[in-house]
Amino acid sequence: MQALANKRLILGLTGGIACYKSAEFLRRAQDQGAEFDVVMTQGAQQFITPVTFKALSGRHVHTDLWDNSSPDNMAHIHLSRDADAIIIAPTSTNFIAKLATGLADDLLSTLCVARGNCPLIVAPAMNKEMWAHPATQRNIAQLKADGVHIIGPGSGDQACGEVGDGRMLEPLQLLAEVVAFFEPKSLQGKKVLITAGPTSEPIDPIRTITNRSSGKMGYAIAQAAFNAGAEVQLVSGPVKLDTPYGVKRYDVESAHDMQSAVMALAPHADVFISVAAVADWHVSNASQHKLKKDANQTAPHLEFAPNPDILAGVAAMSPATKPYCVGFAAETENLLEHAQAKRLRKGVPLLVANLAQVAMDKDDTQLMMIHDQGHEQWDPQSKHEAAQQLVRYIAQRLPS
Repeated sequence: MQALANKRLILGLTGGIACYKSAEFLRRAQDQGAEFDVVMTQGAQQFITPVTFKALSGRHVHTDLWDNSSPDNMAHIHLSRDADAIIIAPTSTNFIAKLATGLADDLLSTLCVARGNCPLIVAPAMNKEMWAHPATQRNIAQLKADGVHIIGPGSGDQACGEVGDGRMLEPLQLLAEVVAFFEPKSLQGKKVLITAGPTSEPIDPIRTITNRSSGKMGYAIAQAAFNAGAEVQLVSGPVKLDTPYGVKRYDVESAHDMQSAVMALAPHADVFISVAAVADWHVSNASQHKLKKDANQTAPHLEFAPNPDILAGVAAMSPATKPYCVGFAAETENLLEHAQAKRLRKGVPLLVANLAQVAMDKDDTQLMMIHDQGHEQWDPQSKHEAAQQLVRYIAQRLPS
């Protein structure tokens, strides 16, 4: 299922070089099922043309308060009546001032004043000094008090050559914020700690022992938890994935590294979701130098020792500091039997199980929920859809 399926959005653009990002944002949001009407100010048209957005949206682009595309010349009334949200990106300093004072002197500003109950999302974009100016900050505070949702700004290089706050978020960051806006905040105010990916145990400085894990499921859960309003910390083994938007990531290599990071963070978490494929053993006689083949090509003698059980360690914490623990089990056979045994051995209230051959290195999965009351088999779905469903499921099971 697309994250913005059946959402009708109005994209407003005001004057700023960041208008080029809005074209990419619209395209990526369409990929998630959104439909757009586009409204551009005169300033926006100095940076990008209405033709661009007509080609991308497939719809007439509104630029004039007296636009006769509406039968009664009241586009400022009709456009927002069936819209799920108005998103202004970029939003200039001048337009923020208009919104804060209720000024309505063009189509976009009049539309915002006449929007009724339609939510308004604003993505500021301006020079760092303009962003920091007391008047701008007063106006932003007023917009927040009026219920306007502010996303960004980011920080970095600016078109003027300066560096600092005020830069509009990147297109995929905008998309993540808009998707999160529509997601029910079932974990609002909760702190969620997640492990993801494999661990890597050295044999020597070049060779390692690891598990096959892409990290996709854990990363999808981290994004879904953020979308649900949680403060999310992600302890990740080595993967080739971008950090989920809004999530704080800690990179680790070995199981001992992961244990150290988790045990430092777990006492401050409300929920711990152990998705990582942690190696069961490490090489106790790992070499500090590359192991060389001898003339007879004799295999080196490796000695193995068990790795720490991270999930069981968190589950055994004192009740005063222990988060609600969710484990994962990837099996190749006898899924329910092996997963239930693991849940009882670890001492966790909920264990999520799947068959490795169904989900490993794939974008889809099929999950089974195992708990004290029994078990539930979910239908096959994408890992992103499964992550959203799982986050809602966990939120319902949290102690009140």
